[in-house]
Amino acid sequence: MKSLRKMVPLALVATLALSGCSTTGVSSHGSNPDTRIRTGFVPHLGSSGETLSLPKSDHALTTEDRSSRFLQLARENFANQNFGLSEKYFRQAVELRTDNASAWAGLAASYDQLGNFEFADRAYQQLHKLAGDSPKYWNNIGYSYLLRGNYKKARLYFGKAQSADPYLDTVQGNLHLLEKTMNG
Repeated sequence: MKSLRKMVPLALVATLALSGCSTTGVSSHGSNPDTRIRTGFVPHLGSSGETLSLPKSDHALTTEDRSSRFLQLARENFANQNFGLSEKYFRQAVELRTDNASAWAGLAASYDQLGNFEFADRAYQQLHKLAGDSPKYWNNIGYSYLLRGNYKKARLYFGKAQSADPYLDTVQGNLHLLEKTMNG
C-alpha cells in the first residue's frame, strides 16, 4: 500500500495543476484526530488549535486573492508530498471560498494521502455538490477506494468514470494500476 501512495502524488499534482481554480475543475488525486467538522466542512487546524494564516502583507488581499494564494501553496505542498501542509492550505482555501471545487478536490486528495478517509468522504460530498457526476469526480472517488484497498468499489467508480469519458487518460491509468495492484 505504501508503494501505491508513493506512485500517485506526481500524477495527481499534474492533474491538480491543470484543474485551475474554477468551480467546475475537479482534480485527480490523502490524519488529524483533533480536526472537527462544523457547518459544512471547516475543521480547525493543528492539535493545539492554531490557525494557519498568510503573512501580514497578504492580509490586505481580497478573499478571492487569499483563497487563490492558499490554493497555490496547497498545490506546491502536495507536489512535494507534504500532505499535512497541503491539507491545511486546501482547507484554508475552502474556508475562504466554499464554492471552489479544485480546493475541495485537493482537500479530499490530501486526506486520502494521509489515510483519513472519513474526512476525505466528507470533502468528496462537498465536491459532488459542486462538480456533480463528472468523470473526474468518479475517478477521484475510485482512487480513494483503491488507496483503502477496497478494489471492488474502486473498480465500480472507475467504471462510472470510464463510461462518462472513455478517453480520459487518468481513468485508464488508474484501471491499469488497479489491475496491477490486484494481481500483485
